[in-house]
Amino acid sequence: MADFGGSELDTFRAEARAWLEENFPKSLAFQPVAMIPGAEGLTADGKAWKQRMADKGWGAPTWSTEYGGGGLSGAEARVLQQEMARVGAENPVAGMGTSMFGPTLLEYGTEAQKRRHIPPIVRGELRWCQGYSEPGAGSDLASLQTKCEDAGDHWKINGQKIWTSGAQYADWCFCLVRTDNTKKHEGISFVLINMRQPGVETRPIKLIAGTSPFCETFFTDARAEKDDMVGPLNGGWTIGKRLLQHERSGQGGGRMMAGANVVDLAKKYVGLDDRGRIADPDLRTRIAKHMMDARAHGLTLNRAAAEAKGNVNPSATTSVMKNSGTWIGQEKAELTVEIMGHQGLGWEGDQFSKEEREAARTWLSGKATTIFGGSQEIQSNIVSKRILGLPDTTQNT
Repeated sequence: MADFGGSELDTFRAEARAWLEENFPKSLAFQPVAMIPGAEGLTADGKAWKQRMADKGWGAPTWSTEYGGGGLSGAEARVLQQEMARVGAENPVAGMGTSMFGPTLLEYGTEAQKRRHIPPIVRGELRWCQGYSEPGAGSDLASLQTKCEDAGDHWKINGQKIWTSGAQYADWCFCLVRTDNTKKHEGISFVLINMRQPGVETRPIKLIAGTSPFCETFFTDARAEKDDMVGPLNGGWTIGKRLLQHERSGQGGGRMMAGANVVDLAKKYVGLDDRGRIADPDLRTRIAKHMMDARAHGLTLNRAAAEAKGNVNPSATTSVMKNSGTWIGQEKAELTVEIMGHQGLGWEGDQFSKEEREAARTWLSGKATTIFGGSQEIQSNIVSKRILGLPDTTQNT
C-alpha cells in the first residue's frame, strides 16, 4: 500500500535521496552489515557510514530526537527504507538494541533509563543480547529459573541462559529473571545486566552452518544495580512479551528474505528455453509461486504498517508476519540450493564462488528461523487465541 503524503513525502524523499548520495559510501552498496554492531571489524568506509547515520539519527529513524533518534514519522521512515534499499544501503547500527530492547525501554523505562541507554544504542556504541531461554525453559519460557535476589544495594543474579545471540560480543544483556518462586508468570522481573563483569561467562555454540551466533551464558553472583530493573518487581512478564512482539516484527520483515533474486539465479544455472522462459517447467512454477507468496507478504506488511497509523507498538499480528516471513525465507533458501545444483552444496574451495558457498550455509542456518523468537507452533497458538478468538483447549486437558 502506498503512503499518501503528497508533496511533503515527495520533498522528504528527495532530501533522503540527496543525503544518501552524498553520505553513503559506494563501496558498501549491497554488502551485508553485521546485525551486532562491532561484532566484526568495520572497514574505514563502514566506520564512516556508521558515524554519519548515528549523527543523523537515522539508525533509529522514528525515535525522538530528544534521545538522538531521527524524529521521522512512520511514513517518512518507510520512504527512507525504500531509498536505502534503492542504493543498497543497510542500517549500520541495526541490532537488538534498535529492533528489540530500545523500543521496549522507550515504552516501559524510566526517564533516567532512557537517557542512559537510548543515545548509545542510536550511536551504535553498545551491543545488547537477550537473556530469555534456558536449558529447561524454551517454549515454556515462564518456567525460567535464573534467580535474582535482593542483595541490599544491588541485585544478585545466578543461573544459566542459552541461545543468547551475540553474547560473546555484547556489552549489556536484557534479561528475564525469577524474583518470586511462589508464582510463575507473576514472579518474573526484567533486569539489565552488564556483561563486562567477572560474574558473567559466555560459551559460543557452534552450529551446523559453521558459525557461532548463539551462546550459553552463565551468571555467578552477577551484579545488577537497583535502577537496572525495568518496570516493577515481578512485573517483567508483560515487558518480556512486548519485547518479543518487537522481535517477531523484525523477523517477519525483509531481512529473512534477503539475498539474490531466484529468477536471476535460475537463468544463470538452469538456463532458458526457446521462448525465453526458465527451462525447467516445474521449477518455473515453483519460483512463480514463491514470488507471489513473497509479494503478498510484502503487501501485507505495508498494509499492517498503514493500518497501524500513529501506533508504533506491534500487536499480535506480528506472529502472523513472523510465520509468513520465515517460511518464505526458508523456501527461498531451498530453491536457491536446488537451482545451483551440486554447486549449491559447496562448503569451501576455489571451485565454488562466494555466492555458492553462502547458499548452503544460508539454507542450513535458516532452518532455525521457524524456531527462535518463538516457534511456528507458538505463533500459531497466539494467532488462534489473540486474533481469531478461539478457545484455549489446553485448559480442558
